[in-house]
Amino acid sequence: MAATSIMLTAPALAQEAGWHYSPLPGEGDRAALGCTYGSTPEAFACLAVRCEDDFSVGVHIHTSREGGDAGRWVLEFDKEGERFPVTAVADGSPYHARIGGDVAPIIALLKNAGLVYVDPQAGASIDRAISLSGSLHAINQALYFCAPRVNPPAPSGDEVAPVDRQDGAGDEAGQRGAEE
Repeated sequence: MAATSIMLTAPALAQEAGWHYSPLPGEGDRAALGCTYGSTPEAFACLAVRCEDDFSVGVHIHTSREGGDAGRWVLEFDKEGERFPVTAVADGSPYHARIGGDVAPIIALLKNAGLVYVDPQAGASIDRAISLSGSLHAINQALYFCAPRVNPPAPSGDEVAPVDRQDGAGDEAGQRGAEE
């Protein structure tokens, strides 16, 4: 019964106000989701900071706005503060659209400013703010493991073959103690 309750409440968590891990399907802890004050599962506006499949960092717009989220938007920090005109493009993520271009300054402000207003340049306005309280922690946690995976270097052919079975250049660690 408790598992059923949790499963039924999961979609509502995706649109709760504030910053938290994104509970959208398949996201796990790879994204932080911040939603506007008063967001509900029926009416919401959120920004997601996400570790992408190629280990780059993306910022996504995720709203309940009719007509979708792809298009031109303005992100305004701390009302009358810095403004960023951005273009969001529909993508294959669980969010509706990813902001193109260099998002590093946007992420820095999402972590350190007080509020962000998300307004489309065309269509119905979203007249609510996303509090950035807790965003630093949530974003840092989501991006903690977001780094390119490095494969071990391929053998170069310059390895020295062990001659005396003593630990040294080219020997396998631990062989000396195992043979004695």
